Amino acid sequence: MSKKERSDRIDVYTRITERIVADLEQGVRPWVQPWRAANVTGRVTRPLRHNGEPYSGMNVLLLWSEGMARGFTSPIWMTFRQAGELGAHVRKGEGGATVVYASRFTRTETDAFGDEVERDIPFLKTYSVFNVEQIDGLPEQYYHRPAPVIDPVERIEHADGFFANTRAVIRHGGSQAYYAPAGDFIQLPVFETFRDAASYVAVLAHESVHWTAHPDRVGRDLSRYSKDKTERARAELIAEVGSCLVCADLGIVPELEPRPDHAAYLASWLKVLSNDKRAIFQAAAHAQRAVAYLHGLQPAITEEREAA
Repeated sequence: MSKKERSDRIDVYTRITERIVADLEQGVRPWVQPWRAANVTGRVTRPLRHNGEPYSGMNVLLLWSEGMARGFTSPIWMTFRQAGELGAHVRKGEGGATVVYASRFTRTETDAFGDEVERDIPFLKTYSVFNVEQIDGLPEQYYHRPAPVIDPVERIEHADGFFANTRAVIRHGGSQAYYAPAGDFIQLPVFETFRDAASYVAVLAHESVHWTAHPDRVGRDLSRYSKDKTERARAELIAEVGSCLVCADLGIVPELEPRPDHAAYLASWLKVLSNDKRAIFQAAAHAQRAVAYLHGLQPAITEEREAA
C-alpha cells in the first residue's frame, strides 16, 4: 500500500469519526436519530441500495445520520451512475452522502529470505450516493412512501418471536437490565415497568447483542468489561449500535429517550472515539456480526411456509 493510499485511508477514519464525535458532543447519538424522523409512522428500515438490498455495518450509521441531517424520509440511496442507468438524474447542486467500501486484495512480495510470499492487504474506499429525494425521473416505485403501520401488535409479536428463536435465557425482575456472562442469561425488569412495548424490545435487543459475545456464539471478549472503563464503553457501543440494527430489521420504533446509563457512557464514548479513529468502525463491524448471528438463529423462510 502506497503512502498516499495509507494516508487517504486514515483520513476516511478521521473524517467520519470526527463527524460522529461532533454529534455526541451535542448529546445526540447518531445511530438513534432515524426514529425521530417523519417516517416513524411507516416502516422503519435500514438504508437500502437502489436494488432493495440493505446496507450493513458502518454505512447504516452514515446514511441514517445523513438522512436525518438533511430531512430525508426515504431509505433508498444510489450512485450517480445508477440513477442514470434508471433513466433519471441527480438534481444540479445536490451533494452526495459518503459511504465506505472495505475489501482486501492479494499482493506478491519478496520476504527477507528472498522468497515470494502473498500478503492479504485490506483497503478502505469511499464513494458518494444520493437519496432518491435528490433525484428526478426515477420509476414511480422509488418515490413510494411507506404506509402507516395500522397494527402495532403484530409487529411486537413478530419481535417476541425473533427473540424466542434465539433460545436465550431471559429472566424478569428487579430494576436493571444486563447480560450476566457467568450465568449466561439476560436480566430485564418486568415488561409492565417499560414505557411501551417498543422500549422493551429495544432494551432486550441491546442485551441480546451482549449475549452473542459468549465463546460458543460470536465470541467477543467481555472479560475486562467490569475492570476497564474503556472496554466497557466499547462493549456498550457495540450493543447500542446492534440494538438499533435489530430494531430496524424488525421494523419497530425503539425508545426515543436514552436509557439513564447511556448518559454516563456518553463521556466514555467520546473519549474512546477521540483516542481511536477506528473505534466506531470496529463497533459497527462487531454489531453487524452480532445481529447476523441473531438472524441466523431464526427459522428459514421456507420452513416457516411449510409449517404454515
